[in-house]
Amino acid sequence: MLPSYPEIVLMNRKEAIELITRKIGNEPIISSNGYISRDLFYVNDKTTNFYMVGSMGLASSIGLGIAIKNPKKRIFVFDGDGNILMNLGSLTTIGTIKPKNLIHLVFDNGSHESTGGQPTCTNSISIAKIAKAANIKVFQVENESQFEKILVKIKKLLGPIMIVVKIKNSKETGGRVQTSPIKIKEYFMQSI
Repeated sequence: MLPSYPEIVLMNRKEAIELITRKIGNEPIISSNGYISRDLFYVNDKTTNFYMVGSMGLASSIGLGIAIKNPKKRIFVFDGDGNILMNLGSLTTIGTIKPKNLIHLVFDNGSHESTGGQPTCTNSISIAKIAKAANIKVFQVENESQFEKILVKIKKLLGPIMIVVKIKNSKETGGRVQTSPIKIKEYFMQSI
């Protein structure tokens, strides 16, 4: 008889965002456009969130700039697999500059879920391996327990850090961000 192993139960995006926002409190978050910003707005709207309404793929670049300008604050980037695949060059820049305060979370469901669910290539290409090759500390999690352990572990580590959070697709999303892009910018600038 074969041994049985516990089945890995992937979180959905909203569950993963709820978990991380409970752990990081009021730290600044740059969230990529689409469902990630919608869910963050719905789960934990605060002035230290910078919701990207457009600019697909640029959350990591914006997060890098903010981390460089604010070295005493931990800066979190919430990205999707489709978004980071559009700007892989940012990983080489992050790995070269090595901001100690940058934590990059990539919520990977293998699809461009915000635009209709078209598949990305993360079933055959590893974002974690690409980031590791760019000299970024990388962790990958597939369930809530692993995620919580890594969130505790990174408190003692210097960045740059990437956490690839494997998630399942979900039809459940938060509503659209209700704050205008100008107000998002003003609130965020005042908060940092």
